[in-house]
Amino acid sequence: MNLDIKAIIGLGNPGPRYYYTRHNIGFRVLDALADSHHLSWQTKNNMEVAMLPLNGKQILLIKPQTFMNDSGKVIPALLKQGIKPENILVVHDELEQPFGAVKMRFGGSARGHNGLKSIIVACGDQFARIRFGISRPLVKEDVPAYVLEKFTEIPVEIDAKIAEAVQMIEQII
Repeated sequence: MNLDIKAIIGLGNPGPRYYYTRHNIGFRVLDALADSHHLSWQTKNNMEVAMLPLNGKQILLIKPQTFMNDSGKVIPALLKQGIKPENILVVHDELEQPFGAVKMRFGGSARGHNGLKSIIVACGDQFARIRFGISRPLVKEDVPAYVLEKFTEIPVEIDAKIAEAVQMIEQII
């Protein structure tokens, strides 16, 4: 798939309380990507941004600071810059995949993910996604608490899977 990615949005919740939770894997992947290219983050309006020079392009990295359910609030700023939905890559946690599965997908529904729902409301569903598997709890009613818990997997395993996601992003763009 030949994608013209101009912006990458990592989904998560702002603040240290949430950083190591399952729901914040999008932030952690973008932080790892930024670190590997020695980038620094700046706060602009309701987001943290960094500019990634890669393969002759300038790609905007974005971590919304609006909390997960309002992640789509960053979309109007992108649209004003001429960045269309098909130029956006969203990195998010995925309950429907086993821990550490890193998969790419274009388009589709939110599948109950409130951050994706917010983005879809703002610009439709025609954007690329990196889905980072976090597994699903046994009881459906446990999902809200589960995604806000820290990973139970060994940190080295998480770091290796984050590095895999970064490598996938670099291959896509």
